[in-house]
Amino acid sequence: MATSTTHQPFPSRPYTSGLGRTAGGQQQPAFGANTPYNTQTPFNAPPQQQNPGYGPSGIGAAGGAGATTQQQREAQRLERDRQERVERERREAEERGALDALSEEQREEVNEAFSLFDLDKDAHIDYHELKVALKALGFDLPKSDILALLQTHGVPASSLNNNTRNQAPPGINERPTFVGPTRLLLSRQAFQHIAAQRISSRDPQEEILRAFELFDTDNKGRIDVQDLRRVARELGEMLQEEELQAMIDEFDIRGEGGIDRDAFVGICMG
Repeated sequence: MATSTTHQPFPSRPYTSGLGRTAGGQQQPAFGANTPYNTQTPFNAPPQQQNPGYGPSGIGAAGGAGATTQQQREAQRLERDRQERVERERREAEERGALDALSEEQREEVNEAFSLFDLDKDAHIDYHELKVALKALGFDLPKSDILALLQTHGVPASSLNNNTRNQAPPGINERPTFVGPTRLLLSRQAFQHIAAQRISSRDPQEEILRAFELFDTDNKGRIDVQDLRRVARELGEMLQEEELQAMIDEFDIRGEGGIDRDAFVGICMG
C-alpha cells in the first residue's frame, strides 16, 4: 500500500505584476485608474443638478419673474402718466383762473402784444418774439427764464402743421425761417396764460412806479407840465395848456412845480 507523502504548501504571496511596481519598488495605481475609462457609469452617477432655467420649476419660475417685471414696469408707466396728467390739469386750471382774473382791458393788451410780435402771423412766436412781447407788457425776463418757458409750454416747430403756417398773408413767410427740431414755438393760448399769470402776480405799486418812469423820462423825481404835454401828444390827446397846469396844481401838494412819486402812487391807488 502506498504511503501518502505530505508536501509543504507553496508559500502564498499575492500575485503582482511588474506593471504595479516601479524600479524603486513603489506601488503604482492599478492600470486604468487615471484613465477616462475608469469613470462611473451613468447608472451609478449621482443625479445631475438641473438647469434652473428649464424643467417644471425653472421655466415656470423664469416666466413668472419675467411677467411680474413686465407688469411692474407697466404699472410704473401708468402711474407716471397719471401724475403727469394730474399736474397738467392742475396747471391748466391755474392758467384759466389767472386769465379769467384779468380785466377786459388787460386781455386786450395781452392779445395786442402777441399779434404785434407774431411777425410771420402763424399764431406762434419764437424765442425773440416772446422776449420782446413780454417786455412790451412790462416783463423784462432774462434768457434763462425765456428758455424755461419755451421748454415748459412750447412745441417743436417741426411738429406744426404746414397748413397752420400757410395761413399767413402772401409774402409774410417769404423770409427764410429755421424749423429744425430744436426750435420751440409758443402758441397764442400759452402766451395768454403766461402773461395772465405774471400780470396777476405782480405788485401794483411796482406797476405804478413803472408808469411814473414813463412820464419822468429825465429822472427828475417828479412829473411837470412838460412831461404831461409830451405824454398827451404821444397818446393823441389834444389838451390845453391850462388843463395840464390844473392837473399839476391839483396834486402838487408841496408846491414844487410837479407831482412826485409818493403823490403819483397815492393818485393811482386812491
